[in-house]
Amino acid sequence: MEELLLSSPKPLNHHVDSYHIDIMDGHYVPNITLSPWFIEEVRKISDLPMSVHLMVTDPSFWVQQLVDMKCELICMHAEVLDGLAFRLIDQIQNAGLKAGVVLNPETPIETIFPYIELVDKITIMTVDPGFAGQRLIDSTLDKIVSLRELREENGYQYVIEMDGSSNRKSFKRIDAADPDIYIIGRSGLFGLDEDIEKSWGIMNRDYEEMTGKVIV
Repeated sequence: MEELLLSSPKPLNHHVDSYHIDIMDGHYVPNITLSPWFIEEVRKISDLPMSVHLMVTDPSFWVQQLVDMKCELICMHAEVLDGLAFRLIDQIQNAGLKAGVVLNPETPIETIFPYIELVDKITIMTVDPGFAGQRLIDSTLDKIVSLRELREENGYQYVIEMDGSSNRKSFKRIDAADPDIYIIGRSGLFGLDEDIEKSWGIMNRDYEEMTGKVIV
């Protein structure tokens, strides 16, 4: 588990390699969460890399703010990148940072073919974006398999991430698709116990029981 939806970061610093932070503008998705200010606050208590997921209508408005804050990875939705993709990817990577693209459940991989070789990470939404607690959409896992095959065939360098409904009920199915990165949120970690260390232990046991693998 390389990244986790951010909550109570201090106890998690010794467990994870980086944090996944959602920024929602209330327009692209009907919800509002966090902001670049929140990232500044997290920096005060963690030196771990930040991966920011922009669920916003106008990524141009946000990207430079995140570049100025040196967020290590900035991920944008393919659905709002028409006419912007190459410029924003260059803007991020020219600053020495990494650029990611996110695909909604109904968005085909072919949408990002014009710039797929440029991106550092591809995130597959396994639920509709914007709200926690949804069921995993099984057909989205096929995209993870296809992206892995494309990477092997073409020598692409992106990592593959899944985001949505990653928990005991879905761990086995997700593991079979074999993404590089899981996003773990409320149902898989933070809602398991009020004590985050206990939650982490429960998640570990759930993952091992469902997949036969141990989180390292």
